[in-house]
Amino acid sequence: MDGADRAAKRRGGFMRAEASTKAMVRDQVVGRRVRSRHVIGALLRVDRRAFVPAASAGVALGDHPVSIACGQTVSQPYMVALMLDALKVRRGMRILEVGAGSGYVLALLSAMGARPYGVEWHPELASRIPGHLSAARSRAVAVRCGDGGLGWPEEAPFDRILVSAACPRVPPPLLQQLAPDGILVAPVDWPGGGAQVLRRMTKTPGGVEVEDLGGCVFVPLVGLFGKTG
Repeated sequence: MDGADRAAKRRGGFMRAEASTKAMVRDQVVGRRVRSRHVIGALLRVDRRAFVPAASAGVALGDHPVSIACGQTVSQPYMVALMLDALKVRRGMRILEVGAGSGYVLALLSAMGARPYGVEWHPELASRIPGHLSAARSRAVAVRCGDGGLGWPEEAPFDRILVSAACPRVPPPLLQQLAPDGILVAPVDWPGGGAQVLRRMTKTPGGVEVEDLGGCVFVPLVGLFGKTG
């Protein structure tokens, strides 16, 4: 195979990936509750398959979470879109993701023009994120391994904070690191049962406004403010 043939094969692969991603966004996101063009545009530009194990690439674009490693998952595409929509992301915002997993959401935030920071509990997952971002042709972002419930105080305050794992309650350090008028979105355990609710908290001069955005299912947060804390 000469150089021209290899280039044609690569172009064909990129075109198929683009077509598959478009189908995912069209079928799973557009027409549901997500309206943000910025969110939809980011989903179209970032290939989700770069953030899952090679053996799972064939199911990466399905309407469901995908297992990665360490008992963690990449969330369902629609749920990812819903959370990003709820964050009201704007270009240049400093955004912290707790539970960065494989780095998929960090890549989407970067594609939206934000300045993302990721904290991941599992060293194995955290170490893989730079390679995933490179494979997806996304910009490098700041990632650290540690207890996400403690946030990243050295880089605070953050305009937005996204928690990508279910917590018994929103960790107080995260609210402390949220900038004035900032928004935090997190799945929170519903009292007295196994259900979870996606919660948006907005920091205002008069206190914290809380909105519940509907039910969800996430793996549990680990660490001091998680189920294992």
